[in-house]
Amino acid sequence: MRSTCPYCGVGCGITATPLPDGAIAIAGDPGHAANRGRLCVKGAALGETIGLEGRLLHPAVREAGALRRASWDQALERVAGGLRAIIDEHGPDAVALYVSGQLLTEDYYVANKLMKGYIGSANIDTNSRLCMSSAVAGHKRAFGADLVPGCYEDFDLADMVVLVGSNTAWCHPILFQRIARLKEARPEVRIVVIDPRRTATCELADLHLPVKPGTDVWLFNGLLSYLARSGVQDTAFIEAHTNGLEQALDAAQVDCADPLAVARHCRLDPDDLLAFYAGFAATANVVTAFSQGVNQSSAGTDKVNSIINCHLLTGRIGQPGMGPFSITGQPNAMGGREVGGLANMLAAHMDLDNPQHRDTVQTFWSSPRIAGKGGLKAVDLFKAIEAGTVKAVWVIATNPMVSMPDANQVQRALEKCELVVVSDIIANTDTNAFADVLLPALGWGEKDGTVTNSERLISRQRAFLPAPGEARADWRILADVARRMGFDGFDFDSSHAVFDEHARLSVFRNEGTRVFNLAGLCGLTADDYDRLEPVQWPVRRGADGALQGSARLFGERRFAHADGKARFIATAPRAPANRVDPAYPLVLNTGRVRDQWHTMSRTGRAPRLADHTAEAFIDMHPQDALLYGVREGELARVSSQWGAMVARVQHGGGIARGSVFVPIHWNGQTASDARVGTLVNPVVDPVSGEPEFKHTPVQVERFGVAWHAFVLSRSELALDQVAHWTRVQGRGFARYEMAGRGQVRDRAAWARALLGAGDDADWLDYEDASDGVYRAVHVVGEHIEQCIFLSPRTDLPARAWLASLFASESLTRLDRAGLLAGQALGQRLDTGPTVCSCFGVGRNTICAAIVAQDLKTVPEVTACLKAGGNCGSCVPEIKVLLIQTRAREAA
Repeated sequence: MRSTCPYCGVGCGITATPLPDGAIAIAGDPGHAANRGRLCVKGAALGETIGLEGRLLHPAVREAGALRRASWDQALERVAGGLRAIIDEHGPDAVALYVSGQLLTEDYYVANKLMKGYIGSANIDTNSRLCMSSAVAGHKRAFGADLVPGCYEDFDLADMVVLVGSNTAWCHPILFQRIARLKEARPEVRIVVIDPRRTATCELADLHLPVKPGTDVWLFNGLLSYLARSGVQDTAFIEAHTNGLEQALDAAQVDCADPLAVARHCRLDPDDLLAFYAGFAATANVVTAFSQGVNQSSAGTDKVNSIINCHLLTGRIGQPGMGPFSITGQPNAMGGREVGGLANMLAAHMDLDNPQHRDTVQTFWSSPRIAGKGGLKAVDLFKAIEAGTVKAVWVIATNPMVSMPDANQVQRALEKCELVVVSDIIANTDTNAFADVLLPALGWGEKDGTVTNSERLISRQRAFLPAPGEARADWRILADVARRMGFDGFDFDSSHAVFDEHARLSVFRNEGTRVFNLAGLCGLTADDYDRLEPVQWPVRRGADGALQGSARLFGERRFAHADGKARFIATAPRAPANRVDPAYPLVLNTGRVRDQWHTMSRTGRAPRLADHTAEAFIDMHPQDALLYGVREGELARVSSQWGAMVARVQHGGGIARGSVFVPIHWNGQTASDARVGTLVNPVVDPVSGEPEFKHTPVQVERFGVAWHAFVLSRSELALDQVAHWTRVQGRGFARYEMAGRGQVRDRAAWARALLGAGDDADWLDYEDASDGVYRAVHVVGEHIEQCIFLSPRTDLPARAWLASLFASESLTRLDRAGLLAGQALGQRLDTGPTVCSCFGVGRNTICAAIVAQDLKTVPEVTACLKAGGNCGSCVPEIKVLLIQTRAREAA
């Protein structure tokens, strides 16, 4: 079955093939334009994530403080009746939906129709607000509508690629590999990376500009001023097709006319800055791709427009190989934008503040009402819930208790809310703990509909698994509730029917005034819909009836503003809202790691994705660690005025002094205290409402513990009494990294109690009382059931070889001896931490091969070990290992 990957906005096609043993074989779809058969390790591991363990399979309703299984009728009546009662008493703005870029377009459409056209409130927002709403706002200001001008082919045709605020190698690996192949085929192509951190993406760069956090507008205003002085502007294009250049240049000239001053402010080497400016000026085919490092800022919209301004000045837009390009984070962030999924938008790219657009949508829907004003954006929504003005919230396919800024405030809001409804696929999440009603939704592989990727490519996400338990499609759940609330217009019998209405709305009263147009997809039969091939909107049909998509927009130099012209936007630079001070002297930056996704409800189930980055971490400069009394490998607490979390310190080598980086993925089910959202400040961009995830003042201090330990166990453990823990999924077991504050007096008794091993268990142990070291193994029959390693220090045995023992049918004498000795013995080797997750190749294996085989290049490593030969996201790490290993050998 052909479908699409449910992770990032690249939108890769996949094929899913059921196997005789019940497993699903996942491969890249060679016929899909986004990836041509390639997959990153997250996509390749999808088959490991589709089991039913931990799934929410039946509706549940809270009674007497406890969630109890209920029928669909009971659950739907509770939702519909609860919403209706609150609306009748307090009005439509007293209820809200908070949805997700994980939804399919059809789900999004029904949710938007229900809230804005029937309930009559625009209080529907999405977690896409947290990642791409600044791009949306920037596009609308510059182009007149939320329009991405280019396509992935432009990367192939570019002579210069600028990556701004994007660790593309880890967050969008297939797109990064496309750029890497471009660089290999044409070495003269210049790759520039603009990012405060030195990330894996920088290994491909000709130039890395480690810009001071929050100074992107200074940087691009400086570029705009430089381009204007250099005389490379496209005067004919500017005069005929744009407005506002004078004001934009005036704003840029105030602080950014002097490149040396810009370099000082951005904390950059002046020669590097001028090299970037000169290269941009001299290169016609430039693609500037930007992502969360630009968007997630209190000045995110201005950052987007400062980039677009430079492309408008030079006329580098709408033609092959050039243009600004927003790389979206989620698989259907773009589809949500098409149907008005944000609180300040209407369906089909129409505007809430436009009376004609409101009338168009209401007339098409034949709805009793239409929202008359913008609704509450994500951060304001949860503030309103806590304040009591919003009394019911329906959360669909997202986990705001982990992903939102100031996450403790989200908890207070949900605790106070009169009615919390959650539709999810997972039974236990941080958010579900506060639900009054839980509704089981279909997951990836079970859902059927469409998604739209970063280049406006609409693809079918097809179901190849049966609906488990009583789970239902999100669009169907929403329609069921709408009908029970007494609303007509929700008699959909399939996702195909929803999509057809969505397509027809895009055409209704659209006489060329709206770029978003699915005319070619109107009237598809169910079979046509099932067979739909990927196509980029706008979509029309040719004279022969064939679908005609649109790779690029603005080729004819007409934009979506009423006068057909693009707008330069004056972007006056401003610093982040919250400054560091003596109490909080460091800047927190948050983001993703290579092999995990969002709050790990899916990727956390896949063993092959766990080993590359097993725990949350605090990446900081060694000198800062020394200054604040924390050490690499040990635990530390990061705190801001909004909250705190605990993780292990590391020195990744890519972060400047004064900053720390913490990943976003860990939640209450995977760690005891690693929700970084509790720290993040709730300040938002005044235009887009997107939070400032990249700049929160924090302090770091030692988290003192008396002991460190890890456990590998086939059964789940209760860790309520452990000060700090992280759970890591293995193959047939769970791994627990933990630490405690109290002294363990009787280590054997403590270990047996923790592991639940009775006095009659087959128990092998070793203890060095003077050193505080304890090791124990619980054996059942001939195989290992559990093991525990305890020490007052962090230098515990390697985990990889221990994990391999759980795949063995029986333990040898050497295995047992190695367990007690704390190291692999005999032929069993420790492969080290995983570097290549696609093929399960560890660091020690790669380093040994480099030495033994005298390997000098990444292709040689790939030929020897396969590492780096699939998605390529580990290639930057392999490059570093080659340099380090060969340097050690030469010393």
